[in-house]
Amino acid sequence: MKLVEPILAFQAELQQIRRDIHAHPELCYEEQRTADVVAAKLTEWGIPVVRGLGITGVVGILKRGSSPRAIGLRADMDALPMHEVNSFAHASVHPGKMHACGHDGHTAMLLGAAHHLVANGEFDGTIYLIFQPAEEGGAGARRMIEDGLFEQFPMDAVYGMHNWPGMAEGTFGVVAGPMMASSNEFKVTVRGKGAHAAQPHKGVDPVMLAVQIAQGWQTIISREKSPLDTAVLSITQIHAGSATNVIPDEAVMIGTVRTFTTNVLDLIEQRMQDIAVHTAAGYRATIDFSFKRNYPPLVNHAAQTALATEAMMAVVGAERVDTQVEPTMGAEDFAFMLQAKPGCYVFIGNGEGGHRDGGHGLGPCQLHNGSYDFNDHLLPIGASYWVKLAELSLPLA
Repeated sequence: MKLVEPILAFQAELQQIRRDIHAHPELCYEEQRTADVVAAKLTEWGIPVVRGLGITGVVGILKRGSSPRAIGLRADMDALPMHEVNSFAHASVHPGKMHACGHDGHTAMLLGAAHHLVANGEFDGTIYLIFQPAEEGGAGARRMIEDGLFEQFPMDAVYGMHNWPGMAEGTFGVVAGPMMASSNEFKVTVRGKGAHAAQPHKGVDPVMLAVQIAQGWQTIISREKSPLDTAVLSITQIHAGSATNVIPDEAVMIGTVRTFTTNVLDLIEQRMQDIAVHTAAGYRATIDFSFKRNYPPLVNHAAQTALATEAMMAVVGAERVDTQVEPTMGAEDFAFMLQAKPGCYVFIGNGEGGHRDGGHGLGPCQLHNGSYDFNDHLLPIGASYWVKLAELSLPLA
C-alpha cells in the first residue's frame, strides 16, 4: 500500500475531526455546525471557501498552475434520523440523530486530501472540494446543481466515494456503467365500496382488488421487461380496514421501484398504472395512482472510471481493487452529478466491524444500523486516493 506520508502523519487529527462530526450529527439541510467545521478547516489551511449552495453546502477552491482543467471531489455531510445504540466516547449527543452511513468519514477523508493538496499537491489546474448536504433523501446534489454548482465552478469531471461495509479494509470496488439503482416510490389507493363483511355482495371489496393488483404487478418484472434488465418492485406497506366484520371503502399500497436504466423505469411505471386502473375498473372500483422518482440510476462514465481505477491501484495495489464490483439496488444522489458531468463513484471497504471501539452496539456494522461506525483506518487510504486521483486528472506540464 502506497499511502501519502504527510496524510499518515495527519491521521490522528483527521480521526479527531471525524469523531467530532460523528458526535454531532445533523440531518439534511441542517448541517450548519458541520459546514462551519469544514469551512473553518479549509480557511485555516488557506483554501478559499464558498458557502450556501444547497443551503448548507461548502465548496473549497484549490488552484495551482495555469491549466484550465478542473475536477470536483465530493463528500456528503448529513446524518440519519435514527437512534445510535453505541455508547463509546464519540457516540451521538443528539437522540434520534446518527451518522449511520459514514458521511462523517467521507467528510474527513476529503478534508485530509485538502490539507495535503494545498501544501504539497503536485497538480496543474483547479480542484473543487464539494461538501454536499442532504444526501439522505434530500437530493442535496440536485439542489447544489440547481443553485449553480457547475456554472459557478466549471469542471471537466466529478468524483465521489462511499465506504462499503463487508468489503475488506484497504480495498476498493468500482464498475463502469450502472453501479447503483434509481430510487422511486409509489402510492396506490384502491377506492371501493364499504359493506358488512357478512354481505360482501353489497360492496366493492378494495382489499381483494389490492391483492389482485399486487399479483399483477409482479408479472411486469417476470414477463414484461427483458430478463437481462435488473429491476425490483417491492410493496412494503398495505393499509386497509379497522374491524373484522367490515369491508372498508379503500385500501392503500405503498412501496418502491428500483432500476438501473430510465427506459426500464418508464416501462414499469406505465404498466403499474395500466394494471391498477384497468383491474379496478373491471370490478367497479377506482384508483388514485402516484409515482415519485427520487434519485436516478448512478452510472459511471468509462474514461473517468479508468482514471479512478488507476488511482486506486496506485494506492492499494491492483490485487486490492475489484473493477467488477457487484452493483447495488441502493441509491445515491451523486447520480444527479453524474447526469450533469462525466465522472466516477467508488466504494472503499469499511471491513466487518472489528475496528469499532468498546461500547459499540451488538448489531452489525452495516449502513443505516444503530451499531455502525466508520472505520478510521480508512482515513489516510481514502485521502490518499483523492490526492492520487487529483494528480492524475491534473498532471503537471
